Amino acid sequence: MRITRITYGEAPIASRIANAVIDFSRMTVSIVAVHTDLVVDGEPVVGYGFHSNGRYAQSGILSTRVLPRVREAAPDRLLDPDTGVIDPVAVRAVAMENEKPGGHGDRAVAVGTLDMAMWDLAAKAEGVPLYRLLHRRFGTGPEPDPSVWVYAAGGYYHPEKPIEGLRDEIRGYLDLGYRDVKIKIGGAPLAEDLRRIEAVLDLLPPDSRLAVDANGRFDLPTALEYGRALGAYDLMWYEEPVDPLDYLGHAVLAEEYPGALATGENLFSAADVRNLRRHAGLRPGTDILQMDPSLSYGVAEYDSMLRDLAQAGWSPRQVCPHGGNQINLAMAAAFGFGGCESYPEVFQPFGGFADTTPVRDGRVPLPDAPGLGVELKPALHTLLREHLH
Repeated sequence: MRITRITYGEAPIASRIANAVIDFSRMTVSIVAVHTDLVVDGEPVVGYGFHSNGRYAQSGILSTRVLPRVREAAPDRLLDPDTGVIDPVAVRAVAMENEKPGGHGDRAVAVGTLDMAMWDLAAKAEGVPLYRLLHRRFGTGPEPDPSVWVYAAGGYYHPEKPIEGLRDEIRGYLDLGYRDVKIKIGGAPLAEDLRRIEAVLDLLPPDSRLAVDANGRFDLPTALEYGRALGAYDLMWYEEPVDPLDYLGHAVLAEEYPGALATGENLFSAADVRNLRRHAGLRPGTDILQMDPSLSYGVAEYDSMLRDLAQAGWSPRQVCPHGGNQINLAMAAAFGFGGCESYPEVFQPFGGFADTTPVRDGRVPLPDAPGLGVELKPALHTLLREHLH
């Protein structure tokens, strides 16, 4: 099996929505296709990759550093010697050659994008769904989870959608089969945010829950003020209340806020997660970790994160990745995560899962098709083919 070419590009996911820190009016994502000489059912096998929302496209890093290393590597260096199939872990090692430790950020996003494509490719080459390949290589339980709990992430600030528009949005998620939802806070005064929270809670049935997300907006005094107010609502979690790297701030909040805290989507390496675990005072049985594979070097780096966390008593059930896309769903099933974010209305066509596996009672079954499942999301498959072939 040989790589014949790698194509890449950028795709817009622009929207008028905003969280407490950024708007998405110019947001883009990187997209990658890895073409090979392996033919299945009369077609060359192609692996597709992209990264989650919130980080802009990384064309420069891909074109000048990451992809040239893979293109120039001896083909056998990229293969599993036992199967002759592309080995994503070997590819990731080649992509990171001549890179210094630290300085993660956008580099982690570029490598994570390529890593997704390589895992899609490897699973297609072996003729198995990605979640089964990942479980075989990294999983610890006897079988991967057949379905995954998901929650609907939305509730962004929108100039034309005040509180009644927010209520309509949440009704739509419940109608789609979601039980639990998340909305944004921190982009309005506390009193207005509390009105938004109460408007949503008023809609939710007794078995549904609400999480809130401040996107790292607050300084510690403001985060504590919000925490005192939020304590009255029995929320699913209070997400990214302070800067993602303010470990001391998280530790103070963990002592003061009785409910669950959630963070991690803006940490991009195993070293970052180790520092979070050591210094942020988070509680292994209570708090939620949300690292995103496609933003943090991909699957092998994520496995390193999980192994470090396990040594400190963290269960994978406390992990719920940011991103709401197909690789996160596959990893949630393979590694036994507690769940996975979902974007049913925003960041399309990248958000959400296979069209063949709708949400039922807050859970999504895993598709049986080989690979990541891009082909089971026709709008996404069409976009990638039009941009990358």
